[in-house]
Amino acid sequence: MAGTDLVGPEADALDLGAVLRALADEHRRSVMMELAADRSDGERGCNSFNLPISKQTQTHHFRVLREAGLIDEIDYGNRKGIRLRRADVEKRFPGLLALLEAESRGGTAPR
Repeated sequence: MAGTDLVGPEADALDLGAVLRALADEHRRSVMMELAADRSDGERGCNSFNLPISKQTQTHHFRVLREAGLIDEIDYGNRKGIRLRRADVEKRFPGLLALLEAESRGGTAPR
């Protein structure tokens, strides 16, 4: 069954303030760290993230990430898929995903 893409702003319209506000929350940042570390960039289910929060709160966090332009959501009716907008984020904010990936490994930022 094909889903409906719920997309955020165009790549050139990504706003640094919105991105930083989205990443300020530890749960949203942990989602982004997982996505940045997974180079396959495949679609993930919302339930595949180990978030210790309610489903309603997860929905809110994914919406914030989408509205900031960091992810696309695919609505299948009874579930949603999440996909990192790696090319768009890299184009607008080079190195941001590398920082998140390094944080997910507990390391330091690449030089």
